Amino acid sequence: MRFAFKTSPQNTSWDNLLAVWREADTIPLYESGWTSDHFHPTHSADPAVPRFEGWITLAALAQATARLRFGTLVTGVHYRHPAVLANMAATLDVISGGRLEIGIGAGWNAEESDAYGIELGTPRERSDRLEEACAVLVGLLSPQPTLTFTGRHYRLADARCEPKPVQRPHPPLCIGGSGAARTLRTAARFAQHWNFDTGPLADFRKARDILHGHCADLGRDPAEIRVSAQLRYAGDPSATAAEAAAFAEAGADLGIVYLPTPYTPSVLEPLASALEQVG
Repeated sequence: MRFAFKTSPQNTSWDNLLAVWREADTIPLYESGWTSDHFHPTHSADPAVPRFEGWITLAALAQATARLRFGTLVTGVHYRHPAVLANMAATLDVISGGRLEIGIGAGWNAEESDAYGIELGTPRERSDRLEEACAVLVGLLSPQPTLTFTGRHYRLADARCEPKPVQRPHPPLCIGGSGAARTLRTAARFAQHWNFDTGPLADFRKARDILHGHCADLGRDPAEIRVSAQLRYAGDPSATAAEAAAFAEAGADLGIVYLPTPYTPSVLEPLASALEQVG
């Protein structure tokens, strides 16, 4: 198993967030850093808690680091039109020297969607939108010069995305979510990386098996899809390492440690030392 970390850009100062990423960039065990992409505070936080915008934050962190790969866990496609997101992603991949992973999902947060007047849609509409968005992203970010696409939610006519990203054929798509019928099937079709959010090991095993089943139906080798799990860190490196070991045994390739606020670089070395025993 390899390891990464995640910092939600809320309830923190920019200086503290930046300090964690700069320190992690010097510790080889951490291969990537991740942030979330929302506009209102999540996880039952006080509605007045400040939150930085995810992609602007990610661009700044990319410029402040030299080695770490990075991405969002995850961008809801209902509030980022995939053609616009493709251009954002291509630019960020270029300026970072090819370190971006594109984390996307169907979207879930009704509270912020309603507040901003952004249609979330029914579960079926969200699933349809995610599948179409994947096709648009892959089409625009791949080397072909233009994309014409006609779907229910998105329509493009000779659309361009220039410059193309550094990574070919495109930066890896990381799809988050465990919806058995649709999300995992979309991941089996499009993803190079599937992420399981924090949750019980039994739920991870079940979702992994469903993903592999969809791969079999589509004729795709499941080994082509990297599997990651988010691991909550509550201050005990050994406990996080034990959880990581269990997920590794169950088939997770990457453990993404979700760090709590207040962010401080001092947690990174002890955590890395404990996780090294798992890898």
